[in-house]
Amino acid sequence: MSAFSGLTTNATAGTTGRVQQAIATASRRTGVDFGYLMGQARIESSMNPTARAGTSSATGLYQFIDQSWLAIVNDHGAKYGMGWASDAIQKSGSGRYYVADPALRQQILDLRNHPETASVMAAELASDNRAYLEQRIGRPAQAVDLYLAHFLGAGGAAKFLSTMAYAPDTAGASLFPDAARANRGIFYDRQGNPRSLAAIRDQFAAKLNGGGGGGGADGFDSAGTGLPANANYVQPADYLRIARAQTAAGDPLADMDALSGEDALASQQALADRQPYSDFAPRAETARLAYLMLATFGR
Repeated sequence: MSAFSGLTTNATAGTTGRVQQAIATASRRTGVDFGYLMGQARIESSMNPTARAGTSSATGLYQFIDQSWLAIVNDHGAKYGMGWASDAIQKSGSGRYYVADPALRQQILDLRNHPETASVMAAELASDNRAYLEQRIGRPAQAVDLYLAHFLGAGGAAKFLSTMAYAPDTAGASLFPDAARANRGIFYDRQGNPRSLAAIRDQFAAKLNGGGGGGGADGFDSAGTGLPANANYVQPADYLRIARAQTAAGDPLADMDALSGEDALASQQALADRQPYSDFAPRAETARLAYLMLATFGR
């Protein structure tokens, strides 16, 4: 049984407020637009923290597949009290992430069902993708551009946007045939005609705007930060946060997961070079238990 089985993650058990709070806090901590994170969660999982895809390993509020999740926790987990998790994740010569201990691997993957953790990792990924895209396309990345990076990977999104800049009528399926085969409803209309790059981007923008959590019924203010007035800006994991600088190194890869259209996390702009623990730092098992306890307090 997973150590996270006791956490309240059932979206039907009154967790909507908790999910919105988690997203607001992730936005505050990372600087990623709150409306974008809300829209992405609505598109990906209908705000259900325990959603599971039927055709892949995609799980949780932001539908991270296994490899995507291990990669983002490896890169950013230590900043949020999850050094026990990032220290356990290793990368093979082929570029795949793995955890030697099967039980520990499952505990790390189960964090996808914890809305606070899933939200801040999704925000960190969006932040990495934003930095990479802006370097590649030479302009500020908009919310829809970040969603393209989530869908195609940062490298794929850069290719998409760079091509669209001079040839917006190009059929998206011609550039991304694998993604098109797995996502016909995005790349083709109901008559089977291929959608252009511009049309695909407009489609994503409409989805984000339609469920982006602006003003209105959800009670969010679209002005300023757009955060709920009662947002709690302190995560339980803050009490275990490891205050060590991370050094960005290496160039992101442009690989795209053809099955889910979502996994390209080898394209992280910042690969963290974590500093070793001192003799007085908490050990992995102790840190993990403390994180679980504090995460439970945050229910």
